[in-house]
Amino acid sequence: MPRVAIALGSNLGDRESNIAKAISKLRKLASAGAPFLTASIYDTEPKDCPPDSPRFLNTAVAFDYPGSDPLELLSHTQAIESDLGRETKPVRNAPRLIDIDILIFGETQLDHPLLQLPHPRINERPFVYLPLREILPDA
Repeated sequence: MPRVAIALGSNLGDRESNIAKAISKLRKLASAGAPFLTASIYDTEPKDCPPDSPRFLNTAVAFDYPGSDPLELLSHTQAIESDLGRETKPVRNAPRLIDIDILIFGETQLDHPLLQLPHPRINERPFVYLPLREILPDA
């Protein structure tokens, strides 16, 4: 069963509530009885976003996932984003209610048009690697 790490961010609406709702839905994907780790929430500047984008709240979670297909997990995380009201925007990195990114899926390395694992920009983004290191220091 792979240990997965997922980054979450929100910079529209009730940011704390958006993240809390996403975490609640992600908990339902976790293996029953296994630890579900949640990092602190960080208030961060937008990076590579349109001008005047609001600040983000960011965190990360880690849990054992009972499936073996990272694309299946991606489908679940995209469904959560949609359920929480995220809309597809024509502008890259436009403000959003919720953003859920799979960072790590066990030891899986994947280069797929929809998903790259491990996430290729973990080390470039403090708002991703700080919460990740908090819960998985050896990741």
